[in-house]
Parts: sequence; C-alpha cells; structure tokens
Amino acid sequence: MKFKYLALSLLPLALAACQTSDVQKLGDTAVKVLQQQGNAEQTLNAYQWSYQPAGTKQPIVLSFKDQKMSIETGCNNMFGAVTIANSTITTGNLAATNMMCTPELMKQEAFAGSLFQGGKTAFVLDTANTEAPTLTLISPTAGKVVFTGKMTPETKYNTQGETIFLEISPETKQCTGVGPQTCLQVREIKYAENGVKTQVDKDWTLFYDNIDGFKHTANERQVVRIKRYEIKNPAADQSKYAYVQDMIIEREAIKGSL
Repeated sequence: MKFKYLALSLLPLALAACQTSDVQKLGDTAVKVLQQQGNAEQTLNAYQWSYQPAGTKQPIVLSFKDQKMSIETGCNNMFGAVTIANSTITTGNLAATNMMCTPELMKQEAFAGSLFQGGKTAFVLDTANTEAPTLTLISPTAGKVVFTGKMTPETKYNTQGETIFLEISPETKQCTGVGPQTCLQVREIKYAENGVKTQVDKDWTLFYDNIDGFKHTANERQVVRIKRYEIKNPAADQSKYAYVQDMIIEREAIKGSL
C-alpha cells in the first residue's frame, strides 16, 4: 500500500456481544473518572468520534491514542501526532494512504482534512451524556462540526483486547443457547509473525456470541481479525467474552454450500 505525507496547511479545502447492566455500569464509571480528572485528552482517547456529512453513506471517524490521531474518511485514512491542550488540537504533518476512490469519497476525504487545516483546531467537549458525548470542532475553513462519541471497547470493558482470527462460513446454523437462535460457523486460525498460517481448525464450530461490527454475508467466506475482551463478572446467561471486529483479512465468494 502506498503512503503519502501531506502538510495539513496544503490540504485542499474541498476535501455486539450482549452486555448486562453491570458491564455498562463499568463503562460509565470509567468515563465519570475521566470527567472528574478533567483531562480532555483521556476523554478523547476513551471514545471513537463519528460525523456523518449530509448526503453521504459513510461517516468520518476520529480516534485518539498515545498522542496520535487517525481519521477514517471512507476512502483514504490519515494519521499523525497530535497535542491536546487549552481546548486546542494541534497537528503536524499527517500521513495518508493513497488510493483512488469515488468522487464522493474523495470530496469527503478533503473535507476531513480541512477540519485540521492550519495545524490548530479549537474544540469543545460535552460529556453530559456519557452514552453519546459530543466533540465540536471549530475550524476556520469548515466552521463548527459536531462529532458523536462511542465508547471504545477498552474503556467499556476496562481491559485490553486479545487478537484472534476467525474464518467464518457463509452458512449459518440453527442452534440453542439461552434460547433458539442462529449461529455463525467458525474456525480459528493462527498466524506466525511473518504472516504464514500455522494452524487452522479442521472442523467448523458453532459460535453462539455476537461480533460487534461484523456483517455476515451468505455465500461469502470471510477471515476476520477480532478483538476479544474479557467481561468481568458476567451474568449466568452471558458469555465471558465480548467480540469486536477489527479488520476483514480475506473475503471469498463461495458458490453452493460447503
């Protein structure tokens, strides 16, 4: 994949696993601690921030971690170092992927970059609603743009996720967990550090949980990189893990049944 480095001042202007109340309370508690500390950087790190421009199909998503910011535009992604202080996000040069996209997505990419044009963007955080806090960016070129926050899994579950890889069959099966349901069929895959597969489960197994962010497609085999989070003190009818899609590794159209 090609990368390009862009000085922001030069960017064009046109640019679920089921959870119990205990798990939710845990996430709320984590956010309230951040609020009490009054640390805007920690609050920004605790959420992913989304804005859906009018007439578009994909949102712009901001993520902050370890004094770095990434911007998902639906086309190319941008990322780089940031400093957060005095209600201002200060950016240097951003790196960006360099793919050809539809005119609509290229326009959205340019708009996303314009939010940080000039290297300094004022912001206002409103965390009165911990379920959906808002981040208002005040850009000299784009004006006020309001992003809505969704708690990151690390914040919600108060733990770091374990990375696993699952091959997911295009076929689902009827199964019974707490009650009758439809289950995915999965096989776990393990990779060496050089990316070579070292183990693939021989048989399909029923997967009784949900994978947050994953969309199953009939007649398509997928290999998915997943973050698995341990749920502390799960209810008797609840899984001990929550699963969140991280990335689609492989997709393959399959004709007929396996």
